[in-house]
Amino acid sequence: MTQVLARKWRPRTFSEIVGQEHVVKALTNALKQQRLHHAYLFTGTRGVGKTTLARVIAKSLNCETGVTDTPCGKCGACMEIDAGRFVDLLELDAASNTQVDNMRELLENALYAPTTGRYKIYIIDEVHMLSRNAFNAMLKTLEEPPQHVKFILATTDPQKVPVTVLSRCLQFNLKQIPREQIRDQLAKILRLEGIESDAPALAQLARAARGSMRDALSLLDQAIAHGAGKVEEASVRAMLGAVDQDYLYAILRALAAGDGAAMVAQADAMAARSLSFEAALQELATLLHRAALLQSVGEAVVEEDPERAALDEVAQAFEPEEVQLLYQIALHGRNDIGLAPDEYAGFTMTLLRMLAFAPGDAQAGGRTQAARPVRARGDAAVPAAEAAEVKKNPAAAGWPELIAQLKLTGMAKMLAEHCELVAWEGARIELKVPETHRHLLEKAYQDRLKAALEQRLGNTVRLVFAVGNGSGNTPAEIADREKQTKQAGAIAAIEQDPFVRDLVENFDAKVIESTIKPVQ
Repeated sequence: MTQVLARKWRPRTFSEIVGQEHVVKALTNALKQQRLHHAYLFTGTRGVGKTTLARVIAKSLNCETGVTDTPCGKCGACMEIDAGRFVDLLELDAASNTQVDNMRELLENALYAPTTGRYKIYIIDEVHMLSRNAFNAMLKTLEEPPQHVKFILATTDPQKVPVTVLSRCLQFNLKQIPREQIRDQLAKILRLEGIESDAPALAQLARAARGSMRDALSLLDQAIAHGAGKVEEASVRAMLGAVDQDYLYAILRALAAGDGAAMVAQADAMAARSLSFEAALQELATLLHRAALLQSVGEAVVEEDPERAALDEVAQAFEPEEVQLLYQIALHGRNDIGLAPDEYAGFTMTLLRMLAFAPGDAQAGGRTQAARPVRARGDAAVPAAEAAEVKKNPAAAGWPELIAQLKLTGMAKMLAEHCELVAWEGARIELKVPETHRHLLEKAYQDRLKAALEQRLGNTVRLVFAVGNGSGNTPAEIADREKQTKQAGAIAAIEQDPFVRDLVENFDAKVIESTIKPVQ
């Protein structure tokens, strides 16, 4: 009978444990230095390695080669612990043994010396499920533990463990395993198993596992069965009921173009395939989160990521503040979908809300294709005459206008927006940065600005930076003045409106200026 992957590939040494490097380092150092504690507490969500670590510690303490951070795995003690037959290792599931009598029996047994091993090891899983009396019984042993006894407690809910117990344990918090590490581990296992797979399929499984390696391996078992011995994207999507990312990218492209009809058409196509709209909003929020990461911390999405090109397109199509707003709308849409007349209505209303409330170059309360900034349409959309003029005399286009056309995000974009053009002579561009924004002059940000300018202009440039007070004509300062002017105009328009004036004069109404927003 074939052994399930979660058991077959369960780590048997510290070096095989994935995603918990901070815990592994602390434990191995303690074992090397023989600084042993009588009680350990591992906390974390399910499937992240709590009981696995406990068993590795049990081998480290009882390996016949001596207390070590690298148990041999070949001696009688190591092999019996791996097989679950070691008489001096007792595993207790507190969820099904909550009563004080169970704990008293265990603690009475702890008084006796180990039968074959160096230490008696007690692993208590889901320890927070113990009754108050059971905790009190344990506390007495934790206060004065026998030298030959080690307790290893594990829980998914440390808040329910009494403080008196917590204070007597060496506590380690196991984190959810990053999806990249889960994906790489799945790829390694499939390679060793001789099973074909593709990268998008593994990315799907890693995302669905939600930080749990055990869940990832269980899903991988299902995927192998579902795909008849292969792990491929189409099969994995069908198994998970996942939404094809192509629909979501098409929706975002339509949103960037202000094309509501195209957005609804994608929703109709999804409905025809009976896809889950709640899952679609969850996936859309995940996609927008990754796009925001790409805009602010480009290296957070590696070049080898199969979705990198599509995410680049999203990151370029929307301003960072737009991505933040769209993310919030997607989250609210998912929370509210149960209140909608049906899932289709909830999903399409969320899309229309994105269209209606998108900031930036919107007209009549919504986004239009003509209103998209030049940057989002790409260099090809810039009129040939303008491009020729910029190359002939780069300063003619105006520094703020040129900056708006650059494909910059994150801190490099902030640097560009807080630079004032001082001089432009041939390939030499002299810029001044206000003292308050000196921190933006990191070499990495300067290099990204230089590369973007060279790509836009088609020429090599040499940037020279100075720090000091300018004339107030950085793109950011100009944009701020324009914003203030528009706001002042909007406030004046409201205050001069006959209906508003009538309310103020006759009903003692008050205009709250902070609630006034200028229309585009």
